[in-house]
Amino acid sequence: MGARCSKFSLCWWPSHLKSNLHNLSDNDDDGKRDENDPRGGFSEYSLDQLRVATSGFSPDNIVSEHGEKAPNVVYRGMLEDDRLVAVKRFNKSAWPDSRQFLDEARAVGQLRSERLANLVGCCCEGEERLLVAEFMPNETLSKHLFHWEAQPMKWAMRLRVALYLAQALEYCSSKERALYHDLNAYRILFDQEANPRLSCFGLMKNSRDGRSYSTNLAFTPPEYLRTGRITPESVVYSFGTLLLGLLSGKHIPPSHALDLIRGKNFLLLMDSCLESHFSNDDGTELVRLASRCLQYEPRERPNVKLLVTALTPLQKETSVPSNVLMGIPDRSLSSKETVSLTPFGDACSRRDLTAIHEILEKIGYKDDEDVANELSFQMWTNQIQETLNSKKQGDSAFHARDFSTAIDCYTQFIDGGTMVSPTVYARRCLCYLMNDMAQEALGDAMQAQSISPTWPTAYYLQAAALFTLGMDNDAQESLKDGTTLETRKYRN
Repeated sequence: MGARCSKFSLCWWPSHLKSNLHNLSDNDDDGKRDENDPRGGFSEYSLDQLRVATSGFSPDNIVSEHGEKAPNVVYRGMLEDDRLVAVKRFNKSAWPDSRQFLDEARAVGQLRSERLANLVGCCCEGEERLLVAEFMPNETLSKHLFHWEAQPMKWAMRLRVALYLAQALEYCSSKERALYHDLNAYRILFDQEANPRLSCFGLMKNSRDGRSYSTNLAFTPPEYLRTGRITPESVVYSFGTLLLGLLSGKHIPPSHALDLIRGKNFLLLMDSCLESHFSNDDGTELVRLASRCLQYEPRERPNVKLLVTALTPLQKETSVPSNVLMGIPDRSLSSKETVSLTPFGDACSRRDLTAIHEILEKIGYKDDEDVANELSFQMWTNQIQETLNSKKQGDSAFHARDFSTAIDCYTQFIDGGTMVSPTVYARRCLCYLMNDMAQEALGDAMQAQSISPTWPTAYYLQAAALFTLGMDNDAQESLKDGTTLETRKYRN
């Protein structure tokens, strides 16, 4: 697991991870899509077809979190029409009734939503039982939330995961598939654009030897422990456990979390990496919603429609694509595409540091206006005055082209931790470039992007640093990102 980050320290992103942009057209809808889409139909495949698709069920193609020894293994495969798919192969004792398996698969295969990793086919041949679903290339929520390496999941993305999951469950409920078996962080997958989707596999009624919950008993709905039966209210309880994970970045048993909430110590639940990156009102609302989902009596829990209603107003960065929030590159865009560069983009592409300096001086701090710095009355102390003085001294040194002094002063401002400014990171980035410290410059440009994900300047400066490091392909991607954002900014 990657090291957790302090308040304003750089959560390092590998330098090859660039964030290309595209329109996030489905952020404002409920995730439904055309159910008559011909490529979204359901098919029954032969075992030979799926054997070819998975290279003979090669161990190299196993993508399930639990590995080759799991009872049911998921493989990456490619169909004859070049569609990437996930193929789940059940063990020999599962689904002894072939008719039951086919009926279930066909029923789930009728669902079509942008919030689901949809089921596109199945295979029922002899003792073999296989499901075929859309392939999600960007791993699971468990990976990104609990076992991250590059950067922790941002607050806005956690809120988006919660909403999209609630929308997926609401859609399934509207199609009379309200029961979902073993809802957990492994069941939430990220697609090509890094949008979260709910795996369709959990919608299948379990086989004769299956269980509705395979997770730790501490996370299991209390009524399931009493009756062994799953209900729509049980799914809401599991949704509540996922909200706890999104809040804390850890596996916290509901009983422990509820004790903290009742004792009004809910801030102890919050992931330390989220410090200062969320409002107390939003955090309180999500804690309140989680506690409602985790009520002991099923009838006291909200239904999925109410979950969607509660989560929708919390979405604050709906215009930012998921891949940008996640720091995941959009591989659908070719780095060889040519772009028409703006003057700043052109200066960065040529690594004309003098021109970059002049443009940053001209821009000033006007692009910091949208960055929230919520300071309480108590924070207006000598500490914040010293922080502001460090910034002022840094600006004076920057203007005088005394870049080493500017680095020292801006570093004092950043380390003060009371305010955050993407422009300060951008200016220190150029100072590092002036001092032949390209790796440090890249880090600052990425931090500026992290603070202000739609700021073109951050992407242009990444390009300048990447060109200096000899990483020309990644630099071209950053130039393209910056140009896309700047064009969109002036269009709006």
